Amino acid sequence: MSPHIRRALTAFAVLVLALLATARPALAHGFSSTVFLHVSGEAEGRIRTDLALEYDLFVVSAADAAHDDALFRAGTAAFEDGDAKAQAEALDAHAKSALAYVEDRFAVTSGGSACRPAHVGGFTMDRREGVPYAHLLLDWDCADRESTLAVRGTLFPDAEGYVKGTKTIATYDVAGRSGSAALDAAHPSFSVEQTWYERFWEFFRLGAEHLLGGIDHILFLLALIVGSRRPREIVLAATSFTIAHSVTFLLAALGAVDVPARVVEPVIALSIAVVAGGWLWRLARGRAEGEAAYGDGPLGLDRTGWTRLGVVFCFGLVHGLGFAGALGIDEAWSWTLLWSLLVFNIGIEAVQLGLIALVFPLLLLLRRRAPRTALWVTGAISAGVAAMGLVWCVQRVLEG
Repeated sequence: MSPHIRRALTAFAVLVLALLATARPALAHGFSSTVFLHVSGEAEGRIRTDLALEYDLFVVSAADAAHDDALFRAGTAAFEDGDAKAQAEALDAHAKSALAYVEDRFAVTSGGSACRPAHVGGFTMDRREGVPYAHLLLDWDCADRESTLAVRGTLFPDAEGYVKGTKTIATYDVAGRSGSAALDAAHPSFSVEQTWYERFWEFFRLGAEHLLGGIDHILFLLALIVGSRRPREIVLAATSFTIAHSVTFLLAALGAVDVPARVVEPVIALSIAVVAGGWLWRLARGRAEGEAAYGDGPLGLDRTGWTRLGVVFCFGLVHGLGFAGALGIDEAWSWTLLWSLLVFNIGIEAVQLGLIALVFPLLLLLRRRAPRTALWVTGAISAGVAAMGLVWCVQRVLEG
């Protein structure tokens, strides 16, 4: 092996180990929040928006912005008691502070002119992913009713310091136009006249960013890559993982399956340790030397190979629940919603395939040019990944 290739591959191994050393052992999706929005056309040309906001985050953010200590005390007490009626009453009693927070960070415009909001009824409560959400109905009076309608949302920004990476998942049905949109800090607005490819890009980007920002999912994929010696192995493992997480992702996001995050998150962490540990087990048994390590059974797999695929598939089912929890959609069935979910999943798959295409050829080259070095590098990476997975699992069980 040339010195240049050896240095490049060694640098790659050092980079991965550094990533493991600095990775935060926290919940994969515990630092973000999702706002849900539905926009509809109402009588007399008014637009109605239904906002669903994570209750405890809404209380502390609104109280902080308005310096309303009474809202903070009443809201947090109701949250800790788990009393939905008391939660709604706390917001109703301090509606001025709550509405001011929303109206400063959420707006509807028509033809570039601001529409005037009016609060409809009181606050109501429901639960999503086991978390209480407050619903706020606003009717918007737009002077220029014939022009393009646009919505802008910057609720719960990173600067407030409570969460990071807030997303707003929007659906709309206005003036014969229906669709969905995804907002975040980099893309805070959408128009109901957006094209299909603009909607596609929004959810594709959201899926890609989620996988890139989810260190636990990346480490699981890395464990699959370093534990695969031949292209066939990584293709079968990635396919098994994709099929599994796609099934539960769609079922969970559509509300057909509901598993609490306190169960899903520790199992995701455990899956990282188990898959990485599988390669360490093969190294310890000396089974990683030969090209035919998995035998010549169906699809070139023996019992060990099929067991690995089964383990990957089962853990893929759990990762799908994690993906759905990150997107946070549990609305009733609709073709618009299904389309958005599929595009989100395509974004996840694109990044997954990109990582495989980037990392696996490097490891394959190393295995062919310096087999012993390859065993050391993949063993070190797997040990680091397995250790991190176990640490996360314990932490998530305790935090849950």
